[in-house]
Amino acid sequence: MAVCCTLMVQAATYSYLVFTNTAGTVTVLPVDGLQMTVSGSELVVTHSDGNVRFALTELATMEFSNDPMAIDQILEANQPVQVFSLTGTLLGTFPSLLEAADQLSAGAYVVSNGSVTQKIVVK
Repeated sequence: MAVCCTLMVQAATYSYLVFTNTAGTVTVLPVDGLQMTVSGSELVVTHSDGNVRFALTELATMEFSNDPMAIDQILEANQPVQVFSLTGTLLGTFPSLLEAADQLSAGAYVVSNGSVTQKIVVK
């Protein structure tokens, strides 16, 4: 016997959809005009700026939010930070997380203030 169920969510009451992959990378997209399809082993999310693809095996969470900064910022924005590539190469030391984000190219980085380390994505 097969059991099937449908989950309906009222997205209209939320402003953002937040995706987190198994590596901890967070992607926040506005829900207005958002469309999602499954293509092979990927979730394809179409939004106003184009498409974003998520490997289904690497998608940890997907949740609605009214806050575009859906995760708490662990590092204080005004503390000195070191920025590393994902392979561990030191890319530089910056007076603040905000200044680092302004000077980095788009991509994923590891940022540390000496006691707290987190992964960031610069778009």
